[in-house]
Amino acid sequence: MSKRNIESAAKRLREAAQKGVTCDPIRNLIGETDLDKAYAIQEINTALRIANGGRIVGSKIGLTSPAVQQQLGVNQPDFGMLWADTEVWNNGEISVKELMQPKAEAEIAFVLGKDLTSKSITSVDVISAIAYALASIEIVGSRIDGWNIGITDTIADNASASHFVVGHKPVRLEHLDLINCGMTMYKNGEKVSEGRGGDCLGSPINAMVWLANTMAELGKPMRAGDLILTGALGPMVSVEAGDSFKAEIEGLGDVLVNFTE
Repeated sequence: MSKRNIESAAKRLREAAQKGVTCDPIRNLIGETDLDKAYAIQEINTALRIANGGRIVGSKIGLTSPAVQQQLGVNQPDFGMLWADTEVWNNGEISVKELMQPKAEAEIAFVLGKDLTSKSITSVDVISAIAYALASIEIVGSRIDGWNIGITDTIADNASASHFVVGHKPVRLEHLDLINCGMTMYKNGEKVSEGRGGDCLGSPINAMVWLANTMAELGKPMRAGDLILTGALGPMVSVEAGDSFKAEIEGLGDVLVNFTE
């Protein structure tokens, strides 16, 4: 029954995405605490997407805020895949019809210059492997109706990933203060979110260390060229047609995205 429930949950999420119609939570199929089952669901839909021509370009880290972790009853982040066909160009636009219950959040992104394949990966390993950082806006979305999610729902749903935008000012780490750099995000010119690098697990490097070790343990180590969205630096903000968002991160410049009907 467990395997059948996992396959049913994967199908429920997959069909919701294909039809653009939200679905009921999947925790009523696999429970609220079994993270392994949730990741198994994510993996089923990841494999099918690859089989249909999808290309993974990196990964995203979610649940980096201690407050959100406490809300969902977990003590660690989660992760999902980033896909080539979900990039939105910087200062470009995307129709809200392509999205499901979208929200925007500002993050620091890293691009790897080296593989991270060893076990017990350290902060120094991660810092040495990062080629450069970029400002980014992640557009999160949920296939679960009304964002009625628990931890197993969001993990199974590819960590609530939707689309992403990256800035065009690559900066090497020695030119950044990753903990103290400030972030401000504007919606239609009004400040709607702010934070600092340290609001992401104490440092975006900490988030990267967690992900690098997790992926290596799963036999899917991060590779040179991978793009990693390290987690929100401030509250996520709902998106509607006609909205324009700009995020500014100290040392990384800005990144912009526009939402159309």
